[in-house]
Amino acid sequence: MKRNPIGPKMKRSMVAALVMCAALAAGIVPSLAQSYPTRPVKVVVPFAAGGPLDLVGRAVFEKLSANLKQPFVLENRTGAGGNIGTDAVAKAAPDGYTLLFVLSGTLTANPAMYRKLPFNVEKDLRPISMLAASTQMLVVHPSVPVSTLAEFVAYAKKEPLPYAHAGPGSGGHLAMEYFRTMAGFETVQVPYRGNAPLVVDLVAGQVKAGFVSTAGVIQHVRDGKLKGLAISATARSELAPGVPTTAEAGYPDFKLGTYFVLLAPAGTPDAIADLLEREVRAVLASPELQEKFRPQDIEMIGSDAAAARAFLREDTALWARIAKEANLRAD
Repeated sequence: MKRNPIGPKMKRSMVAALVMCAALAAGIVPSLAQSYPTRPVKVVVPFAAGGPLDLVGRAVFEKLSANLKQPFVLENRTGAGGNIGTDAVAKAAPDGYTLLFVLSGTLTANPAMYRKLPFNVEKDLRPISMLAASTQMLVVHPSVPVSTLAEFVAYAKKEPLPYAHAGPGSGGHLAMEYFRTMAGFETVQVPYRGNAPLVVDLVAGQVKAGFVSTAGVIQHVRDGKLKGLAISATARSELAPGVPTTAEAGYPDFKLGTYFVLLAPAGTPDAIADLLEREVRAVLASPELQEKFRPQDIEMIGSDAAAARAFLREDTALWARIAKEANLRAD
């Protein structure tokens, strides 16, 4: 008579395994999401400190830190139009402890402007949410002899216009390059490492023009230190009602926003990604946060991951077309 190959010890192991599976299915054993995070989370911001992206990030992740009982620490890792910091996250362990908070242009325009990138947005990164959006305002120093967008275009057509931007792929860079192809003038780029030093030099007259995040220049326009010529939005800002939209100023097809996007490395478990999405959206729904950034003309969005992914794909196709038409290169 053959002995049963499954002995008592093995039977006990099998029963224990079945009980564990049943417990997991019933939610008795804490899930991965319930145990996350257990240590500080690094949020890479691939642009210089002091700009709108940085300011929004610090406010949002401070609240997220309080809610999830672990620090979410911003790390500014600059260079190559946001590519260095983005690449670092794309190659990080997909465990939820390294995240990317970045301007949409780095993800959607850089692939068209750089001949070769060390990362693939679609394959290497997982969208969590579009947190916020800001508009770009075309501003000039008061010494520039123009008062309207039409006068600016005529002025720029006389000779290539030097303009400042916060680095390749930044909102101001993309806005001006997009606009110049539409309006038909040439430019000379004066790149900076972020919006904060750019605005300082604009106000001082060291540089004369640029599309800049509305949040970064709105007070200077209201104080008369800069002239606002047009805003890239569908409606005027209530904070600068005297500045027309680009559509009102004669360019109805020019509509361009800058979006602040949170992503994780591809392969991040669904449980962690879903938890981050829920928690971030809850933070952004806070009336306190909405009011905090309204005076800076920054809109809190808090999209779901699917909407963020769809936007990135659509915007990537747009910038592929614009880059080809404008011969945009960043390397």
